[in-house]
Amino acid sequence: MHRSPLSLHAPEWFTVDESTLNVAFVYPMQGPAGIFGPTCEACARLAAEEINKAGGVLGKELRLLEVDGGADPWQVADEVEALVATGAVQGVTGWHISSVRQAVAPRIAHRVPYVYTALYEGGERTEGVFMTSETPAWQLLPAMRLLAEARGVRRWFIVGNNYVWPRRTARAARRYARDCRGRVCDEAYLPLGTDDFTDVLRRIERADADGVLMLLVGSDAVRFNRAFAAAGLDQRCLRLSTLMDESMLLGSGPEATADLYSTAGFFASLADQNTMDFHGRYAGRYGVDAPVPGSLGESCYEGVLLLAALFERARTLDVSAIAAAAENVAYEGPRGLLSLDGRHVRQRIYLAQADGLDFNVLAQLRAPHELL
Repeated sequence: MHRSPLSLHAPEWFTVDESTLNVAFVYPMQGPAGIFGPTCEACARLAAEEINKAGGVLGKELRLLEVDGGADPWQVADEVEALVATGAVQGVTGWHISSVRQAVAPRIAHRVPYVYTALYEGGERTEGVFMTSETPAWQLLPAMRLLAEARGVRRWFIVGNNYVWPRRTARAARRYARDCRGRVCDEAYLPLGTDDFTDVLRRIERADADGVLMLLVGSDAVRFNRAFAAAGLDQRCLRLSTLMDESMLLGSGPEATADLYSTAGFFASLADQNTMDFHGRYAGRYGVDAPVPGSLGESCYEGVLLLAALFERARTLDVSAIAAAAENVAYEGPRGLLSLDGRHVRQRIYLAQADGLDFNVLAQLRAPHELL
C-alpha cells in the first residue's frame, strides 16, 4: 500500500479558510493500480506548486487533499462526497479506474467541478465532469488500423479485467477489428488482482491470435506480461495496450516486453520542447531517483492544470458557471496547448513500441475523422 487511506473528514492540518482553494486528489494507493500512485502524487503536487508560485487560483492557494482511489468504489465515493458536503474541498481531480468515477460522479459533480484524468471507455456525460485523457475512438481504433496495415494483424484476443472500462472498450474493439478486415476471436475477463494466467494463455495459444489486446490494470498487466513471455507467446503474436505506462514497463522487465505496443497521449520519451521542459522541472523538484513521470502521472499534472484553468476562466467556484465557460478553456502543459471540445480535451495520440526499459514512439495516430 502506498499510503494509509484517509478518514471521511479532512485531517486537522487541512483547515478551510478563504485564502485557500482545496481540491480532493483521488489516486490509487493500493490494489493493481497502486503501482501508479507515486508518479501520480509527484506530478499532481508539482502542478499545484507551480500554480501557487504563479499566484494561485482566483488569488487563493491551491491545496490537494489526497484520497485513496484504490479502495472500494463506494468507499471512495463516500469519502469524496463527505469532503464536498462539508465544504472541505471545492473541486475533485485524479486518476482512478472507471468504476470509481461512476460511483463518485453522480454524487458530487453537480456540486463541484470534477476533472477525471484516466483514459476511459467513453460516453461520460455527467454535468460538471471534465475529461483530460484518451477514449477508444481516438486511441484504439487508429492503433488497431495501423497494426493491421503494418503488421497484418487480423485475429485479436482480448484479455482484460472484469469491470466497465475493459468490457466497453472490448465492445468497441470488436467493431474496430471488423473495420480493419479482422475479428476478435476470443475474450477473457479476470478479477482485479489476478496473478494466475495459465488458462488464459492456453486459450490465446489455441485461438492462434495475431495480436492480444491487453485491457489489464497496473500490476495485473505486469504479471500477465511476465507469464506471456515465459510461455513463449511473445514469439507468436504482438500485444497492444491502451494502459501501459513506463512504470508498468519497468515492472514487467525487458525480457517480458518483446513486441509490446502502447498507445497514449504522452510518453516520457517524446522529445518535443514541452515534454523536455516538464522533465527538467520534475527532475529539479524531485531528483533523478523520482518515479518516472509517464502518461498516467502526467495526466494528474494536467488534471490540476485543467481544474485551475476552469476556475480562472469562470472567475467563480460555481459549477454551473464553470460548465458554461468550459468551451473557452485552454491550458498549456507537457503536451503543449490543449483545449476542451465539449467536456473532453482533444489531443494528439501516439503509438509506441517497448524497447528495453523505455518506449520508442513510432507514430502520431490519425484522428477518427481522418480515418473515414
